[in-house]
Amino acid sequence: MEKYIQYLKENYLTPEQYIISKFVEHQVILLGEDHAVKSNLDLIINLIPLLYQAGIYNFGMEFGASEDQADLDRLITGEEYDEVEARRLMFNYNVKWAYKEYTDIYKAAWKFNRYLPKNAKKFRILNLSYIYNWEGFSGIRTPINFKKIFYKGNIEAFRANLVEKEILSKGEKLLILTGTPHAFTKFKNPIFEGNADQFFILQGGWLGNRLYEKFGSKIFNIILHQPAMNINTLLPDTTMGIKTIETVMESMNNKPVGFDLVNTVMGNIPDDSYNSIPYKYFTLKEMFDGYIFIKPIREQLGCTVDYEYLNGKEFHKVQNNWPDKDWTPIPKDEEGYWKVIEEYVDLRKRYMM
Repeated sequence: MEKYIQYLKENYLTPEQYIISKFVEHQVILLGEDHAVKSNLDLIINLIPLLYQAGIYNFGMEFGASEDQADLDRLITGEEYDEVEARRLMFNYNVKWAYKEYTDIYKAAWKFNRYLPKNAKKFRILNLSYIYNWEGFSGIRTPINFKKIFYKGNIEAFRANLVEKEILSKGEKLLILTGTPHAFTKFKNPIFEGNADQFFILQGGWLGNRLYEKFGSKIFNIILHQPAMNINTLLPDTTMGIKTIETVMESMNNKPVGFDLVNTVMGNIPDDSYNSIPYKYFTLKEMFDGYIFIKPIREQLGCTVDYEYLNGKEFHKVQNNWPDKDWTPIPKDEEGYWKVIEEYVDLRKRYMM
């Protein structure tokens, strides 16, 4: 443990400092989050003025539809902030994303833009997704069904093309917040395949994979501290590598920190999560280039439920557009809806702690 502690003491950067520092050499940085963890969203809000000062004027969100980009631009550059409009934009993309901190990012961007000089370049939030057609989804995942849901094409390809068009082709820089697997760049994760010799195949094609394959070192990825998938149960777990990180950080009073995994002793920390299956000796640097620790998993809190999210909405629209109904059944009424929303941000239950 001492070598890890020594490295962090000698190379200490706050999470904010670390992220900003990586933009010196990289154009797009992907942050891999476990969704709806409050401290991760608070970090993004803190970063907005720092990003701008460093010449990074764009923040990309998985949770947002490109169809609403013009409306989002107006929202965060307008004279007055409209909470109802903010909820509408998030609802358009995902009817079940009633978590306040995600729309708080909109408000933070609006507050920042409001005090910029009139003709200054404004900070922008880039919606990376589109509005899916969940209404016709039977609950069975087949190529035919998915072509109906994702009628504008594979969502990872859509996002990669959008980032290329809006950011990379213009020489601009972008910080992206997205679910952890979408942020994989060099790494391809194992998935079960009964006909494969070792009973798994490697899955690529994620947003980060696509960007890295085309743009190489312009792309950098960072994981936000989170549980991993247990190699046997497939459930959230504090695996070997995560336990090592938490032990090291406890000795440093759990001081938030950002650090490199590539070409450092920290990246050589071994791990035994499900992602280790293809490797004889799996280390953290296989998955990500950098790491951010804000607080131990046991101290993390879920996002705040926004109980006004459904105001003015007809509940049948929620039911018709319910995403991934094979993962979470469509609620029968609003009481059932709020139960699903609340349970997801009960991290003690979600992480089985």
